[in-house]
Amino acid sequence: MKNFASLAVVAAFAAGSALAANVDSSTLKGFLDKETAGIAGRVETSVGEIDPRLRLAPCARVEPFLPPGARLWGRGMVGVRCAEGAKWTTYVPFQVRVFGPALVAARAVPAGKVLDDEDLRVAELELTRESPGLIADPLDTRNRVLVRALAPGQPLRATDLRGRPAVAAGEPVQIMHVGAGFTITMEGRALAGATDGEPVRVQTDSGRVLTGTARPGRVVEVRY
Repeated sequence: MKNFASLAVVAAFAAGSALAANVDSSTLKGFLDKETAGIAGRVETSVGEIDPRLRLAPCARVEPFLPPGARLWGRGMVGVRCAEGAKWTTYVPFQVRVFGPALVAARAVPAGKVLDDEDLRVAELELTRESPGLIADPLDTRNRVLVRALAPGQPLRATDLRGRPAVAAGEPVQIMHVGAGFTITMEGRALAGATDGEPVRVQTDSGRVLTGTARPGRVVEVRY
């Protein structure tokens, strides 16, 4: 009796596997390839297998779909429902890998350095394994300062950069008073560092403290 029960279980699993195999993985992969066609970069898709323990009724036509909230990025599940011949829905694991260009350190780069072309190189990275914020365009690094050290091959992110200081704390600056129809320039001293466009406090030679906008060339613009 025990052997008969064991054989029945094996037969049931075999039947389930055969039915599950009716869902063609190439159909699911073709669906994913079509859905990911608009993603920028080189895309690779792969589809897993339906749980062989499932007992799916024969189906004349299956229909892939994406569950609500599904994201075609990294690992996920694609839905499959029988559209003709039976009524069932199941889910199959998938993986979408996206590769694209990104800037990485060409050598060890210390924090505080103004980046130049020799510091960086373009490499193809698997974007689906990286956190957001990668930089691909070298123009986005012009006159930017690295806020943390990078090891060779380490990717560069927007959060790793800040603007190059237009003025530094304690250095002499030109204070430019700008109003309707007039511009007056005087000497002063920056009380803090700031990048282009940032507010900064300055002190005039007479001791008056003003707040203006940092501009390149050690200029602080005070508008009225």
